[in-house]
Amino acid sequence: MDRPYIEDKAFEKNSFAETPLERGDYECCTFSGCDFSEADLNGIRFIDCAFTTCNLSNADLTLTSFHEAEFKECKMLGLHFEKCNQLGLSLRFENCQLNHASFYRVKLSRIRFSNCMLQEVDFTESDLNGAQLERCDLLNAIFENTLLEKADLTTAFNYTIDPESNYLRGAKFSLPSVAGLLNKYDIEIS
Repeated sequence: MDRPYIEDKAFEKNSFAETPLERGDYECCTFSGCDFSEADLNGIRFIDCAFTTCNLSNADLTLTSFHEAEFKECKMLGLHFEKCNQLGLSLRFENCQLNHASFYRVKLSRIRFSNCMLQEVDFTESDLNGAQLERCDLLNAIFENTLLEKADLTTAFNYTIDPESNYLRGAKFSLPSVAGLLNKYDIEIS
């Protein structure tokens, strides 16, 4: 059976939680105000697609492909990006809520998060080499054996990163948030 190929289509205010999105390849499509919450996106390919003001919370991303996918003002709580097809995975996030998401062992080099809520996100063993985390709230985010070389966290805040268990060469930080690198020592900085 041939796999459906959908190109340059605009989806607006569709509820894919109620009526599932057809499994296929979506290229240069836009999704605006769509509800994907708890939807099954298993095996769907999104190539050069843009998602704006969508709710993707708790969607099943098993073997989902995102190539050059852009998310703006989306609610994306509890997503497991480690279940995605990792081949060619390329993501960009702006003004998104990604709390409780997991990027466990995901290669995210040069990814850009801008004005995102990343509270309690799991970045364990992920590759954030050259990543930009602009004005992102990283409260209780987990960094363990995470590659953060040349990552830019100068405007990120509320993070706690142990320099002894992460790779930070060339990473950029700024005051006062840089104190998050010393939290494990339980010292007082004034």
